Amino acid sequence: MSQRSKILGLFALLASCHAPPPPPPPGPVTFTIGDPYQAGGEWNYPRNFNSYDVTGLAETIPDGTGPYTSDNETYDAQGFTAQSPVLPLPSIVTVTNLVNGVSMQVRVNDRGPMMAGRVLAVSPAVAQRLGFPGSGPVEVEVALDVQASASLQAALGQGPKLTAAPVAGITAQSLGPPGSGGGAVQNLSPVQNAAPGTDMAPLIGAVTQGQPSPGPLWVQIPGFGREYDAYRMMQRLYGIPAKIVPTYDGSRVLYAVNAGPYESVPEADAALQEILSRGVSDPQIIVR
Repeated sequence: MSQRSKILGLFALLASCHAPPPPPPPGPVTFTIGDPYQAGGEWNYPRNFNSYDVTGLAETIPDGTGPYTSDNETYDAQGFTAQSPVLPLPSIVTVTNLVNGVSMQVRVNDRGPMMAGRVLAVSPAVAQRLGFPGSGPVEVEVALDVQASASLQAALGQGPKLTAAPVAGITAQSLGPPGSGGGAVQNLSPVQNAAPGTDMAPLIGAVTQGQPSPGPLWVQIPGFGREYDAYRMMQRLYGIPAKIVPTYDGSRVLYAVNAGPYESVPEADAALQEILSRGVSDPQIIVR
């Protein structure tokens, strides 16, 4: 080894010995919604949902994420957790890999992914259990468990109070800050054995096998209260194959504009970017 290499190696060693300590915990775990924000040119609007069942593309959370999540948990790549651009934090969802039919329940505790056209990012542990590919997105369905989410949020002493939500089966001990001896992730998880006489089953990490149901991809512009407004959006998409599709938001019929179909993710991503370039702020990639 040359003298220069030895000197450089010594400097590297000294630098590693004096690496800055990790930042202090940001505070106790909290119920979080947050303000609208832009990711990849697409606007996301976090809010409470009475129901949430969507299809789209999910990614694996990349290495180097952390050290804390948006609701002040310690990020754990081996935890059964996920990122959502819009759901309240924390929330419980069932994620289904539409390509192989495998489902599991996970806790959403962070904002992301930061790429437009993605509905979820999951921890590497979740990706492995769901059979995600080694790289690239996968078609998924994300369904919110409203009652379990409300119970979880109530265990923090925050969040919406839904009288129908069962609280038995959710740990309610005091939650320390991320990195504290109590372990925020364990405290937030539903207990493994529900209280006698309740219907609360273990929620986190249970894997079930269903029927695969992949489909073509569409770029959807949702939420028009009048069909006339949806037709006006169609005019803005001149040259892009599209159609109007009635949807239901739980209380009324809305009119969405679906562009496509697209048989590959690159095609759908290209269409999404083209629609964003025309000034449409919140198109979504869905699976139908």
